[in-house]
This record gives sequence, structure tokens and C-alpha cells, in this order.
Amino acid sequence: MPMVRWIIFIAIYIVVDIYAYQAFRTLSKSNWLLSAYILVSLFLLGSLIYQLEFNDSTRTMTPARMYVFGFFLAIFVPKLLVVLVMALEDIIRLFVGLFSKFGGNEASFYMPSRRTFVSTIALTLAAIPFASLLYGMYRGKYNYQVLKYALEFDDLPEAFDGYTLTQISDIHSGSFDNEEKVKYAVNLVNEQKSDMILFTGDLVNNLASEMDNWQSVFSELNATDGIYSVLGNHDYGDYIEWSSREAQAENLERLKNMQRDMGWELLLNENRTISKNGETIKLIGVENWGAGGFKKAGDLEKACEGVEETDFKILMSHDPSHWQAQVKEHPKNIQLTLSGHTHGMQFGIEIPGLIKWSPVKYRYENWAGLYEELGRFIHVNRGFGYLGYPGRVGMWPEITVLTLKKKRNTA
Repeated sequence: MPMVRWIIFIAIYIVVDIYAYQAFRTLSKSNWLLSAYILVSLFLLGSLIYQLEFNDSTRTMTPARMYVFGFFLAIFVPKLLVVLVMALEDIIRLFVGLFSKFGGNEASFYMPSRRTFVSTIALTLAAIPFASLLYGMYRGKYNYQVLKYALEFDDLPEAFDGYTLTQISDIHSGSFDNEEKVKYAVNLVNEQKSDMILFTGDLVNNLASEMDNWQSVFSELNATDGIYSVLGNHDYGDYIEWSSREAQAENLERLKNMQRDMGWELLLNENRTISKNGETIKLIGVENWGAGGFKKAGDLEKACEGVEETDFKILMSHDPSHWQAQVKEHPKNIQLTLSGHTHGMQFGIEIPGLIKWSPVKYRYENWAGLYEELGRFIHVNRGFGYLGYPGRVGMWPEITVLTLKKKRNTA
């Protein structure tokens, strides 16, 4: 981070800290509270600066770096909430005081009892994100959920009625810190006994070497008709510094070979024919294509070479923005697209049938779960792993099972 940005960030951090401390001070005048508050704040700020600026010149997201960031969020976000509540009370008190003064009543409107009450409310509210973010790091990141959908299609070949796909996405192996939990999740994928397993990108955070300790674990995945994969934006190693372009290219080639060694078939702007009882469907895989500043290595036209409009097609494309930009209205009529990338922001609220919300919805139109438009579907997987914040709150890691069904005419 440039020095000017650090100076601005530190200034904001100090202002928030000082303001938030007012709430703690109204509840306790003890000197030890002030000392502990200052020590924790300085340690958190120092750790963040050290991890982001001085530890590991490659800038890759290591578990240590993510945990520092996670604890920073768990403490700083509640402070922001405290500041919001306290500032709102100060603003109200200011306007009431001004109104009273100009109205001829100059009595003080500062009431310690009210300030204490507001501080208590602020700290109580702040305890919610504090506890949630800590829980997300301790348990949420490995709280795997199996979500199942049945999708009906008029043009699905009869032989594929009841055909099952298990989708996983965004493994981000460089973030893992618990082999037992990851093995449990891999076994959970295999327990679905799907006909095919489809991985929709981001195997690593940046480096192929992140898979060294996990290659044998993910080699255990198996499905009758195979395991297919595509690349995600993080797989290209674009977010760290390299000594040369050749080094980056070698890293990508090693990652590709690792997937092949695990028994996965990596689709790089190409397609495969899946046969069953004399009938076929087409599986299409594109490299990463994302709207905005994301990598656009995906070539849908190349990937669809030899594919007919009448074929039943499943597309694997890491970034769901690709669906809105190129896929949804494509003349080849791509019936089902599988994506990932968003992670559901690893934070949100979901109550089936009532609410599904995450801040990421303001960035992506299709950000988690199943969507249908123009008779075509996209499923956006919430991700198998995690990145940045080393946890999940509300948006749990996901294993998706999709059953293809032939739509029957009941007339």
C-alpha cells in the first residue's frame, strides 16, 4: 500500500479508536481498561502493517496474513458500529442543544445517565459482529453444506434423465489450515455419488505450490464419468509479483499439470462429449472471463466449436458476470451454466424462503444459488474454501448437487 494511503488509513484508525473508547469509558473508569484498549489497538495495527508491508515480498495471501486481517475485522468492525451509534447520539444532542439555545433555554442537554445508556446499546450491538466474525474463523469456514437442486429441461436427452452433477468451486488451497476438515469435505463430495464432479475454478490463491500438501487429498475425488475443471482468476497468479513472465507461466503450467495428475480433466476453452445409452450432452469449459477489470482469457466461441444449437449444453465459467455479458442470450442456447467466484462474500444472511442477502449482491447480479432467465439456468456456488477473511458467517462453504430432469408434458 502506498505511504499516503497508509497515513490516511492510520489517521482514520486512530480517530475511530478514540471515538469508540468513549463508549468503554462511560462503563468503566479503570486505568487498566484504557491500557488494555491502547495495547490491543496498537498490536492490531502493527500486526496488520507488518503482514501487509514487510512479511513476504510476494504479497500472497498466507494463513498468517489472513488471520491478522480476520482479527482486525473482528475488532475494528464492531468499533465502527459503536462510533456510528455514538455519533448519531452526539448529532441529535447537538441539534437539540442548538434548538434549545436559540429558543431561549440554555440548559445543558448532556446527561451522563443517557450517555451511559447509549454506550451500553452501542456495545451490545457491537458484540454481534464481534462474536459472529470470531465464530466464522473458528467454525464457520469449515461448516460445509450440501445443497441439492432438481432442474427440469424440455430438451434434455432421455438417457440423462436423473443424471447428477456435483459442483465445487473456489478451493483456495493456500488458505487451508485443517487437514482433517478438508478430508471430511472431500469425503462428503464423494458420498454424493454423482455421475460427474465439476470444479469451477480458483484452485489456489496464487501459487501452484499451495497445492503441494493437498494434491493427494483432492486426488481422492471420484465420479463415474470423471472430474472436470476450469481456471479461475486466482489460478493465473496475477495478484503477486513475479521475477519474470516466464516464472509466472511456469507456475500456471505446473498448476495445470497438477490437476491432470489428480485425474481431473482441465477444459481450456474447449468442450467434451458425454455419452450415455447412445445419447449425448456437451460439457463446455472456458478460461476465466470476468466483467470489469478481471481477466478475460475465456473464449466462448472457441469453446463452442463443434457444438450445435440442438445439443444439450453445460458450461463451466468461473465468473458469473460472464453469464450476463455473453452467455445468457448466446445463440447456441446454453441451458445450464455453473460458476463460483463470489464466495457469497463469505458473509451474509440466509433464511431459506425468506431472505438471502450479502453485500456482494450490489456487485454481482447473480451471486449465490440458482437463477433462471429466458429458460436458461445459472448456478453460482458459494465456494469450498475462503480467501482474505479466514472464515465464513452465514455464507457457508458449499457442495452443490444438481439433478437433471426431463420435463414431462402433463397435458
